[in-house]
Amino acid sequence: MTGTPLGDFLRARREALTPQDVGLPEHGRRRVKGLRREEVAILAGMSSDYYMRLEQGRESSPSAQVVDAVARALRLDAAATEYLWLLVQPPEARPWRRTGDLPVSAQLRQLVDGWSGSPAFVLGPALDILACNSMATALHEGFTPADNLARMVFLDPAGREFYQEWERAAHSCAAEIRAAYGHDPDNARIAEVVAELSGRSPEFATLWARHDVKPKTQETKHLRHPRVGDLDIQFSTFTVSGAAHQQLVVYQAEPASPTARAFELLRAHADAAHAEVH
Repeated sequence: MTGTPLGDFLRARREALTPQDVGLPEHGRRRVKGLRREEVAILAGMSSDYYMRLEQGRESSPSAQVVDAVARALRLDAAATEYLWLLVQPPEARPWRRTGDLPVSAQLRQLVDGWSGSPAFVLGPALDILACNSMATALHEGFTPADNLARMVFLDPAGREFYQEWERAAHSCAAEIRAAYGHDPDNARIAEVVAELSGRSPEFATLWARHDVKPKTQETKHLRHPRVGDLDIQFSTFTVSGAAHQQLVVYQAEPASPTARAFELLRAHADAAHAEVH
């Protein structure tokens, strides 16, 4: 069932909770998935009719007190609460308004190339790889093509081998695109990628329907490279000043670790490949 972005989000988050999650008693067999609208309304301290209007898109400008109450009732974390706030704001009031798809600046490309010992790349809001250094190219050499992280995870068979925790990677991709969508719901590239993945990957369609929100930040990843073996990496993500829809991602290895030694092999391979081209 499809309604407004706000209504779809509220419905999905409500259906993801159980009465036990929010301290409510559960009596008998339930005919609906997750919490009932009436239960969310009680937790939020509002009438059932008002909450129903929110889900049905008939109340598009709730007060700050209502938004905060709904976020608490649905047990939203900070990222999901920010997403909720974005959904209830008019487009002109969103803090990250789209100004067009800006190219990666020459300065940023120079910075990316400067990380000669670590994979570094620039991502767009739909997880397109907009620029990368030679280490990142070598890291992703098993993918055909290595142009979009979400497509690489969900559609390329190499993704199942490369990402040792595939389910975690899949969830992160869907949640990261969802976070970007909240800032720029009219982004044509996001719509294109979501449509393609939804049509070709049942796993993505299921995750997208959950409306989980998780911007890319700092985590660890466990990868398996066909040439240098297992990699336990740490990564950091930075928003690009002047192009807020772009993110710089840098993968790093713990010093003197097996992954650091594998990075040295990867760098040697990248240097050799670069020399062949030139």
